[in-house]
Amino acid sequence: MRALAALSRFVGNTFAYWVLLFAVLAFLKPEWFIGLKTLIVPLLGLVMFGMGLTLKLEDFAEVTRHPWRVALGVIAHFVIMPGVAWLLCQVFHLPPEIAVGVILVGCCPSGTSSNVMTWLAKGDLALSVAIAAVTTLLAPLLTPALIWLLASAWLPVSFMEMFWSILQLVMLPIVLGVLAQKVLGARVQVAVDVLPLVSVVSIVMIVCAVVAASQAKIAESGLLIMAVVILHNSFGFLLGYFTGKVFKLPLAQRKSLALEVGMQNSGLGAALASAHFSPLAAVPSALFSVWHNISGALLSTYFRRMEGTDEPVNATQP
Repeated sequence: MRALAALSRFVGNTFAYWVLLFAVLAFLKPEWFIGLKTLIVPLLGLVMFGMGLTLKLEDFAEVTRHPWRVALGVIAHFVIMPGVAWLLCQVFHLPPEIAVGVILVGCCPSGTSSNVMTWLAKGDLALSVAIAAVTTLLAPLLTPALIWLLASAWLPVSFMEMFWSILQLVMLPIVLGVLAQKVLGARVQVAVDVLPLVSVVSIVMIVCAVVAASQAKIAESGLLIMAVVILHNSFGFLLGYFTGKVFKLPLAQRKSLALEVGMQNSGLGAALASAHFSPLAAVPSALFSVWHNISGALLSTYFRRMEGTDEPVNATQP
């Protein structure tokens, strides 16, 4: 079991490389992965169930200790990323399916890997976890509402259908995970130790399915989508950081805001796009999943080297 846990940690720490490797492989050999398309929703449910297994009441303690900081992060996330996505669609005159896909990934909650990046960056881990948890819990309402508001100009969007999808894809697995944790107690730790491995394999399979299903369209407009994804992610990091600076947050909290705003739950974006629109609409989410793990790792390395007067926020930081 120790070997499996060690493998899980290694795969979790090298997440970006696995996503990139298999995304390229799926592009070159789409026939190998096209059958994974039917597994996108169950795989995302598995990732969310794993998140539920790790959620604790202490994760929300930051909300009561510093509610305005958490609220600032949540508001920044749901204003900056959808807003930047909409502006990029206007500037680049994106085709309808791609535009909807870009807006969709912009309206998703924070990505699960943002917490790892914050830890590596010596940011405020408690704040990061609280923002990620609250944005995820608000996603069933805010994500479909924002998509309906911003994307309806390109394609028809059903708020209620998306609302029910997110309840099933996000809330139900998380609730089941929390209940399993309560029932099983310490025995759930065995599953938690291998969660990074399960999550990485699941996200990699989702990305492969999306890339394989849209290989021809990616070949045609992949560079344009990639450019938009990089700009979207970069503006998220930049504006998230400067939001913290404007509100005079300490350095550790500014790092957390940058990473929580700029990193998205792109697996949810891919699942929603595949279920409600088309494989092409899922491509921005798939490429975002590849890119934000690379850029997040680079930014966290840079942040780690930044010097400030702030004391370390979490005793467990490296």
